[in-house]
Amino acid sequence: MMDAPSPRVLVVDDQALVRTGFRLILTARGIDVVGEAADGVEAVAVADRVRPDVALLDIRMPTMDGLEAARRILARHPECRVIMLTTFDLDRYVYAALAVGASGFLLKDVTPEHLAASVRLVCTGDALLAPSITRRLVERFASGSGSGVIHRDLTALTPREREVLTLMGRGLSNSELAEELTLSEATVKTHVARIFAKLDLRDRAQAVVLAYETRLVSPGDARN
Repeated sequence: MMDAPSPRVLVVDDQALVRTGFRLILTARGIDVVGEAADGVEAVAVADRVRPDVALLDIRMPTMDGLEAARRILARHPECRVIMLTTFDLDRYVYAALAVGASGFLLKDVTPEHLAASVRLVCTGDALLAPSITRRLVERFASGSGSGVIHRDLTALTPREREVLTLMGRGLSNSELAEELTLSEATVKTHVARIFAKLDLRDRAQAVVLAYETRLVSPGDARN
């Protein structure tokens, strides 16, 4: 079986040294950096030109911040995956970024290996949510203080699909789902794809939030 093509990445940060560092890290690991930008306005323009698979967006930038840039890029290029870059792990950024369709978050002090692995991960449709973020999502949505990120009618799901969605909300990967449900990983991937299609979800990050918002997941359910 042929290997998946290397992701094409857009790096967006107002600090030139950060952009250079990320580009060197990614290219050294076989990931093609196809564009760079110093603010959100430039990021949208470059994304239109190079059509990246993944956009690494700093949340806090002048002219246009990463959240607005993410919203515009995803509206124009829904196939793109967005990873938000931040110096601080702050809730208000987490929920706002999920609301616009980001696939996950990275702190700027991420290790080179984790950066490259994260870029490849989101290209598979998986979410990049740290256990600490997952736990806080559970607590916020289960306590009724969620911000209404996503609303979907779950009646279109089969009982098995609801079960898969619930387990995704608890943080299980596809391989863990396969083991838990005694299914092949290929079958699990089919269920996940159908859930995304039926509920109009772009990736696992939105599926996780939806599981919390619809009370499929309760406090204490998320894996640490």
